[in-house]
Amino acid sequence: MLDKKKKEKIITKFKTHESDTGSSQVQIAILTEEIKDLTKHLKSHKKDFSSRRGLLKKVAERRRLLNYLRREDEKGYNEIVKDLKLKIVAPETDESLKEEEVAAVEVETAEISSEGEAAS
Repeated sequence: MLDKKKKEKIITKFKTHESDTGSSQVQIAILTEEIKDLTKHLKSHKKDFSSRRGLLKKVAERRRLLNYLRREDEKGYNEIVKDLKLKIVAPETDESLKEEEVAAVEVETAEISSEGEAAS
């Protein structure tokens, strides 16, 4: 969970107009920060499966927002990906995109699990 000051800082950085608090760009930036925090938490709490489920839901929500933004505003999509330094795999088809997302989440989860085993 992000504190209020951190969230406001993200909103001011990524807002598209003066009173913007909920555009796709802002939501993606907030989700990215929450994903970073949860990933850090899960590295030290390997058996926190409910938080892992929350992380996977946030990753999926961010992916949906990114796909929407790519369809609606290519320039905005490229800017947010560049600003947040997200690793994006160019999709070939919608079906292959779904398979890649599942594989990416499985790899990310496996990396978190393997880091936990190495630390033990």
